[in-house]
Amino acid sequence: MTDADYEVVCSKIDEEKGYLNSVSQDIWKLPELAYKEVHAHALLTCALKRHGFKVQKHYYMQTAFRAEFSTNSGTGVTVAFLLEYDALPEIGHACGHNLIAEAGLAAAIASKAAMEKDKTIIGKVVVLGTPAEEGGGGKIKLLEFGAFDGIDVALMVHPGFLTRLSPIFLSSVKGSVHFKGKEAHAGAVPWLGVNALDAAVSCYQNLALMRQQIKPTCRINVIITKGGSAANVIPDESSMEFFIRASTMGELKSLVTKVENCIKSAACATGCEMEFSFVEEDCYNNLITNKVLINLFDSYLNRLGYINDDKKAINLPVGSTDMGNVSHKIPSIHPLYRIPATAVNHTKEYTKFAGAETAQEPTLQMGKAMALTALHVLRSPEVLEEIKKEFISDLEEDSRG
Repeated sequence: MTDADYEVVCSKIDEEKGYLNSVSQDIWKLPELAYKEVHAHALLTCALKRHGFKVQKHYYMQTAFRAEFSTNSGTGVTVAFLLEYDALPEIGHACGHNLIAEAGLAAAIASKAAMEKDKTIIGKVVVLGTPAEEGGGGKIKLLEFGAFDGIDVALMVHPGFLTRLSPIFLSSVKGSVHFKGKEAHAGAVPWLGVNALDAAVSCYQNLALMRQQIKPTCRINVIITKGGSAANVIPDESSMEFFIRASTMGELKSLVTKVENCIKSAACATGCEMEFSFVEEDCYNNLITNKVLINLFDSYLNRLGYINDDKKAINLPVGSTDMGNVSHKIPSIHPLYRIPATAVNHTKEYTKFAGAETAQEPTLQMGKAMALTALHVLRSPEVLEEIKKEFISDLEEDSRG
């Protein structure tokens, strides 16, 4: 990365900031759920085409896309910026995915401008529109389709209530259980019934007791979604849904086994039949942040004057993301950055902050830092070798748990 790159990136994003904000606002005002992001897909592909990218709409999936710009026939390094744009049910963009899309779009436009100005930069910039992060596993499906083949590094950022350059995102899997009992008149002959609600409550209590014996980085989140239809009838059916999280896939598999035992013991104790399943195809892997890449990113944040006042805070788990799966395939970063907010992600209050003007400055700084990081890698094949060596080392360490 040269001083000229720095000037081009900063001036280009500053020049486009009004347009970038309008794109973000447009997505924020019309929140769309997983795999239904039709408006966001059209908006972002139009924006990229307008700025000279070669765009493939409906890339493997209806609301995914791919955009490219390359020099020298695309030889050299390939860097990808990942965009998210799905919202949450009822509370809209409470995770700020409109800002993720904006930052990624800004980075792509700025990187292209620098490459056009200096023809000695050899490589390719890819922009991947990745739908359904909020539980749909869009990136997992794109990985399976081969969308990440040929990409050397992947970059994205995520707004939050604090800044974490190497955040802890856990492996996670969704699950459900259905208990089947036998209904009976609760006032007259309750002994003739088999209470499925008791099975659900027993299972919940088993899990609550087990939490004391799991690692602090593990999470078991569960709700009872069905518990009966009338208080004077012994419930013959009950249902529960789970989110199970752990630091690594190995730990996650072990924790799932323990959860299964809690389910089985509840069924056994109450005499209920049970059916349980875990959605393994949408299993989110833990995030591996490439240290070489994130150190580059941090150096450009410092040059941009970004103040990270959260360095001394404890780095606790912040959830799960399908970007974790990407980070096990190619070197990646997924830093969190603070926007001015008095609420945390996945709340109605945070939705307001994700659409506020005050979110713009930190979001555009993140776009600049991503572009500068990408240009550094594009200009430095030797840096890419360091990144790949670190990636292999990280995978080996992660496999050891």
